[in-house]
Amino acid sequence: MALQSSFSSPRLVPERLASYSGNNCAIFGSRVLLLGNHLGLSCDSNKRIRGVRRRNGVKWTQKSRRLHSNWSGIYAVLDIESEARASKVSDRKVKQDNSKVVNLEQILSERGACGVGFIANLKQQSSHEIIKDALTALGCMEHRGGCGADNDSGDGAGVMTSIPWDLYDVWAGKQGIAPLDRLHTGVGMVFLPKDESATNEAKTAVMNTFKKEGLEVLGWRTVPVNMDIVGYYAKLSMPNIQQVFVKIPKEENVDDIERELYICRKLIETAVKSETWGDEIYFCSLSNQTVVYKGMLRSEVLGQFYLDLQSDMYKSPFAIYHRRYSTNTNPRWPLAQPMRFLGHNGEINTIQGNLNWMQSRETSISSPVWRGRENEIRPYGNPKASDSANLDSVAELLIRSGRSPEEALMLLVPEAYKNHPTLMIKYPEVVDFYDYYKGQMEAWDGPALLLFSDGKTVGACLDRNGLRPARYWRTADNVVYVASEVGVLPVDDSKVIMKGRLGPGMMITADLLSGEVYENTAVKKQVALANPYGKWLKENMRTLKPVNFLSSALLDNETILRRQQAYGYSLEDVQMIIETMASQGKEPTFCMGDDIPLAALSRKSHMIYDYFKQRFAQVTNPAIDPLREGLVMSLEVNLGKRGNILEVGPDNAAQVILSSPVLNEGELDSLTKDSKLKPRVLPIFFDIGKGLDGSLEKMLVRICDAADDAVRGGSQLLILSDRSDELEPTRPTIPILLAVGAVHQHLIQNGLRMSASIIADTAQCFSTHQFACLIGYGASAVCPYLALETCRQWRLSSKTVNMMRNGKMPTVTIEQAQNNFCKAVKSGLLKILSKMGISLLSSYCGAQIFEIYGLGQEVVDLAFSGSVSSIGGLTFDELARETLSFWVRAFSEDTAKRLENFGFINFRQGGEYHGNNPEMSKLLHKAIRQKSESAFAVYQQHLANRPVNVLRDLLEFKSDRPPIPVGKVESASSIVQRFCTGGMSLGAISRETHEAIAIAMNRLGGKSNSGEGGEDPIRWSPLTDVVDGYSPTLPHLKGLQNGDTATSAIKQVASGRFGVTPTFLVNADQLEIKIAQGAKPGEGGQLPGKKVSAYIARLRNSKPGVPLISPPPHHDIYSIEDLAQLIFDLHQINPMAKVSVKLVAEAGIGTVASGVAKGNADVIQISGHDGGTGASPVSSIKHAGGPWELGLTETHQTLIENGLRERVILRVDGGFKSGVDVIMAAAMGADEYGFGSVAMIATGCIMARICHTNNCPVGVASQREELRARFPGVPGDLVNFFLYVAEEVRGMLAQLGYEKLDDIIGRTDLLRPRNISLMKTQHLDLSYILSNVGLPKLSSTAIRNQDVHTNGPVLDDILLSDQEISDGIENEKIVNKTIKIYNVDRAVCGRIAGVIAKKYGDTGFAGQLNITFTGSAGQSFGCFLTPGMNIRLVGEANDYVGKGMAGGELVVVPAGNTGFSPEDAAIVGNTCLYGATGGQVFVRGKAGERFAVRNSLAQAVVEGTGDHCCEYMTGGCVVVLGKVGRNVSAGMTGGIVYILDDDDTLVPKANKEIVKIQRVVAPAGQMQLRNLIEAHVEKTGSKKGSAILKEWDKYLPLFWQLVPPSEEDTPEASAEANLSSTGEVTLQSA
Repeated sequence: MALQSSFSSPRLVPERLASYSGNNCAIFGSRVLLLGNHLGLSCDSNKRIRGVRRRNGVKWTQKSRRLHSNWSGIYAVLDIESEARASKVSDRKVKQDNSKVVNLEQILSERGACGVGFIANLKQQSSHEIIKDALTALGCMEHRGGCGADNDSGDGAGVMTSIPWDLYDVWAGKQGIAPLDRLHTGVGMVFLPKDESATNEAKTAVMNTFKKEGLEVLGWRTVPVNMDIVGYYAKLSMPNIQQVFVKIPKEENVDDIERELYICRKLIETAVKSETWGDEIYFCSLSNQTVVYKGMLRSEVLGQFYLDLQSDMYKSPFAIYHRRYSTNTNPRWPLAQPMRFLGHNGEINTIQGNLNWMQSRETSISSPVWRGRENEIRPYGNPKASDSANLDSVAELLIRSGRSPEEALMLLVPEAYKNHPTLMIKYPEVVDFYDYYKGQMEAWDGPALLLFSDGKTVGACLDRNGLRPARYWRTADNVVYVASEVGVLPVDDSKVIMKGRLGPGMMITADLLSGEVYENTAVKKQVALANPYGKWLKENMRTLKPVNFLSSALLDNETILRRQQAYGYSLEDVQMIIETMASQGKEPTFCMGDDIPLAALSRKSHMIYDYFKQRFAQVTNPAIDPLREGLVMSLEVNLGKRGNILEVGPDNAAQVILSSPVLNEGELDSLTKDSKLKPRVLPIFFDIGKGLDGSLEKMLVRICDAADDAVRGGSQLLILSDRSDELEPTRPTIPILLAVGAVHQHLIQNGLRMSASIIADTAQCFSTHQFACLIGYGASAVCPYLALETCRQWRLSSKTVNMMRNGKMPTVTIEQAQNNFCKAVKSGLLKILSKMGISLLSSYCGAQIFEIYGLGQEVVDLAFSGSVSSIGGLTFDELARETLSFWVRAFSEDTAKRLENFGFINFRQGGEYHGNNPEMSKLLHKAIRQKSESAFAVYQQHLANRPVNVLRDLLEFKSDRPPIPVGKVESASSIVQRFCTGGMSLGAISRETHEAIAIAMNRLGGKSNSGEGGEDPIRWSPLTDVVDGYSPTLPHLKGLQNGDTATSAIKQVASGRFGVTPTFLVNADQLEIKIAQGAKPGEGGQLPGKKVSAYIARLRNSKPGVPLISPPPHHDIYSIEDLAQLIFDLHQINPMAKVSVKLVAEAGIGTVASGVAKGNADVIQISGHDGGTGASPVSSIKHAGGPWELGLTETHQTLIENGLRERVILRVDGGFKSGVDVIMAAAMGADEYGFGSVAMIATGCIMARICHTNNCPVGVASQREELRARFPGVPGDLVNFFLYVAEEVRGMLAQLGYEKLDDIIGRTDLLRPRNISLMKTQHLDLSYILSNVGLPKLSSTAIRNQDVHTNGPVLDDILLSDQEISDGIENEKIVNKTIKIYNVDRAVCGRIAGVIAKKYGDTGFAGQLNITFTGSAGQSFGCFLTPGMNIRLVGEANDYVGKGMAGGELVVVPAGNTGFSPEDAAIVGNTCLYGATGGQVFVRGKAGERFAVRNSLAQAVVEGTGDHCCEYMTGGCVVVLGKVGRNVSAGMTGGIVYILDDDDTLVPKANKEIVKIQRVVAPAGQMQLRNLIEAHVEKTGSKKGSAILKEWDKYLPLFWQLVPPSEEDTPEASAEANLSSTGEVTLQSA
């Protein structure tokens, strides 16, 4: 029977239900909507799980066993008795004082993402239908939320509506209260303490405040709820939920009434702060206009929990709804959303800086509307609340102070207005508005979709990057809908009159009073015209004019040398960093990882910056792409006083604008002469004449006091300077970062920080990381005077002059050298900002986006308050000694004639210790090549005797048991199965190395990792043709055996998607999603063009010789719900493969890992900062990421506290070299262990550290044939190494008295601090690593042997179980089907594609599956399609359509009789065709952002796109028959794009960095374009396409062709060679 009929027949609908057994169904009239169990471990309906949770005496139902066999282990682990988990434990030492500064610890424990939307009736007709629709839509967003370990407590869901007065009048009547006076009554929705006596005390406190304010409390209403449906964890923390009704007799105006209620709420918050139950009272809302119903619930049960929401009397003209996915699994009831104004889906990356700046504003904020009561409404931020709650409270302050909601959000979350072609030309007043406020309020930066309402207006806006999906539509009956996904509600398409999407920085609002809808520019224009911002800027704002660089050196060479020594420069700093930047204008690239000790462990003196590691975005928010999407970024800074944000006037504009924070001497000079800024220079030297102890701290306090006096005296610019004509031996300089941080913190504490800016005039700053530290801790600009002098000296040196003369180096002038240096610093700063997902330097300033490793609490409290320093470290006096050790070098008589080389970057004799040193690799080669146990013992001894290099070197083992014979310990062959090798891409390393490692790991039963870059299918079959160790299949390898396979068990899916085809995915045992890499977290990869050989290019679907840049982890993993979706996609195509997610250690990683575990990952890998890399900027290798010991400890313990540890295998890697490392990692909680660099050394690497040059002398990391021929390794070497390591593990287990690794995993009690003295400090504190919160409920082996997590029942399973389809696949037949689809059906066709790819490969299927879907498809529709799959969707789709497709055809058309014109409507979402390697796509309508990103070979026709179309494309062809957004074809190195430009707006939108833009003149190009449009019209019936074909001669000249260099000579791009000079229309004449 045809599948189609089985769905149209009502009798058979239950068939589909049965296959979704146990899921929730929402019935729409006669339609059935299925809300699937979407994150295999998303929240399940209640009835299924009751009683499943206890280990003892549980009776599993048949149904739950069938659906959840995979989870049996997991449900069993939930140990309900342990209430300890309900409160998050933290062993990190956080100073709990009343310091005003925001603490990163508190911020990190709360992060989230979500699904949101609103519905508004423009005629202001209230109805219960709107509430019902909001609840239905919320149910369809269930997969965008997360669930607790009990699988039943949601992370939060809620709705905001108008106040349902009718419903409350009924209650009032029953209480004998007169009907409520709707103008003068406020309704408070209050969470009160659980405890009854505390509740009564809290109510009394509330009533007393109202009474004092002259308000009358009419009564308290207990909100009726259904307790039965609340999850276990949610019930533990569930508050007593009541409503309070108050009358405000004195005010008549709505705004004044709302203000009075706001003041009352603030007074209540202050009054209860000191009570024991103070944290347990929370107002969800207190308003005369709106009410919020929310809780720690799953979205589908919100309406069942609050009985009010079911009542027909609950009516409202609008509703905002929100489903939360909190990465932290102890979400709290108050953090559910919507908040009081906003529903926020996203992450504010700059939150720590935003809160510090808001707090600094508290003294200056005032407005007549508060009638002098400003003091009573402070504070404006709460570091313990989430980023969303804080953004909400600042928005609330602005709105209550008289701003409109639209203005408040434009001010807080501005769009990327600089260089915006449309705004600049058509709406200059909007640009003026943004420019005016840029100096008043730092942007709250980060990905965000914000829905907002004050009861009169309801609206939505998107952040400047557009990194959250937002679609909207309007129907003929005047209802407007906005939602994270389409298809959340059943809508009759014929009634839809407008359909669109919010692009980056866009806003849409509905005015409920007038019934008007305002789209983007209309809203902004209205706001911007309210004041003459342009005039104020013209009259008051000043721009710093650039000053030329100096053209000669100021000091002689000897003086420069002494200065460099005194301020801490080394030979490497000057030669590898400053000189590279001066000559090339970019940061130096290096390779391998950072294998030197942390600064605090080192025996060498370090500058203070080396104690700081940059934080970076991972999972909860995306990194930005500074290379290709730099248009949203800006380094502009405003200097001067920032006035009262609540006051609008010309005085606030009196500031100076700097185009970047890097100043040269002349620019600093002109600032010091600026009379309006009244600059004050504060020298930062400290006096050690009377002894060192205490001198540094005393001087810092004096500098802070001097800064205080200067600002009170009217100075708006403080210049902290270490410049001096003569250096004095007893007056060393204070580290500039310490001085900047101390002054910044001091001014915040004293409420003066808004009155002045800080500039650092310093010799102690030359690398991008150092600039970032200074700016991150409060400096607005830096003048690196000694670095600039060093550039001048380098350019004037005879060596440089000769090299330029001989053509060995490009010629640069002395000014260019300095300009190059500054240019390199600026691009480095953009990269550092972008790693954290921050676009604006003004938001980065003071945001403290760093972690500290090795500074003590006294230093942190004074200068870096709020930053995490989890291991303690140096005191002020110890820091002073380190500073002095540099300073004295400038004064000793025998000072060397050149700078010392500390060996921090390259290994050198007598320099810093490197973990991977030549002696170590020699000893290792000897042991494994000779297969000699005694030689391996020498290698072990070498490691045991090394200086302290990593945190684990400070620990040793102790045991509670006597030793046992080694014979009793588990075998080496069992231990090696826990070993993995690092993700090294084929391309970065040679084919020989890559295959030798894979063969060795397969022999052992461990796992090798493909890295990003695909894999040759020849490697997937076992070898059968080996003779004498050689095989014709892999002729370049030696030492082979029959039965060897060269396949990588773990196949990596990284941001570049190179080589990711359906066949690649189905041939993996595990699939790894690379979110971050230890050597360069937050950045993409780079493969230099000379390494892209023909073979590499074939595997990566790219062009030989063209460099390949992988984007930062950004495109489909830009939030926790998107990562959950990618995990779902991979489980969909290969249900047998475990999915692992690779993270890098940083503070807060436990919270992130909880989110990943809830996103249904099977494995979480934690990498340390010391991982290797083929090529990366030096500053990334050295200064980002943390030690894995801390990351692993935090992850393991947070997962245990949250009941999630049993869901995932924990794998760790970074600098592993021996069995000791394995045992240490096991004791800290890891199940599996990764070896990267050492595995390469074992196969022959000699640590030449030139991987990035393609010149590896032993062919390990080169693609050059002649070097690869020297490759010395055989698989047996690596096998020997791992067996030795396993034997070492066995010996240690025997010593400790344990029989198997399982017994010691998580046993930190077996570790203790070593009695060892460090050179710099005795104050390191390892208690965090040694702490323990308990053990997992399952053994490590049981966790590792669990079945792969499942996606639950999916639509593909139904299709595959259809007889015709399965027969069609089996026997390659033609099959036709039609089936209904809903937005909860995600990654549809992915599993079918997997079945075909497994059987036939990427191109072998000769049948045809013609499947038509009708409705709204969920995310990733048509992902991984293979040839022979022709998929048609009649309706619309969400994000990621056609992701990774390798063939076939995908057609999307709107439903038949639409009320809107399809070519104007957004019909598919963002990031479609990501990483596609073949096939054709035809879309009748527009697409969202990033269409065809990283497309390799697919062809597509679409009728309009958003920003960043065809980004990173490397092949294929895209035709756009309509408008595109900004930044077209950024980073595109292959393929051709045709765009219709009928209003002449395309040229400024194209990114011309790589591609050339020309008219379509080549006949082959015209033919290609026409053929694709004809196919588009035939498949979609496009009116736009038909019109173009009808008048081809008119339209053809309106098309542009975008061509990258690799395609310039193809027939499509170039008319015959002899015509090319005349035939091509140049851009100028066009």
